[in-house]
Amino acid sequence: MSKRYGLGDAMKKDRTERSCLYGRYMVQNGATVREAARFFGTSKSTVHKLVTGRLKQADPTLYAQVRAVLDTNKAERHIRGGLATREKYLHERGEG
Repeated sequence: MSKRYGLGDAMKKDRTERSCLYGRYMVQNGATVREAARFFGTSKSTVHKLVTGRLKQADPTLYAQVRAVLDTNKAERHIRGGLATREKYLHERGEG
């Protein structure tokens, strides 16, 4: 994540281009919707709408790859949440 896209760069592109750009980023980095939103400076709902709705029509092959990343992230999210809670309590107790 060397370059951060601001709203100006991403918003100038049409929706189809942006959906492909967001999708490629998510596939290349295994990024969550939240990470992609932070990287591009947009909301999670915008990223989700672009990569699930518009991308399906624009590039079905890329959509299938993004869907796989989304499904993986969904399957792993309870683990990440548990780890975050564990870190929080270790930190509070002064062990982390």
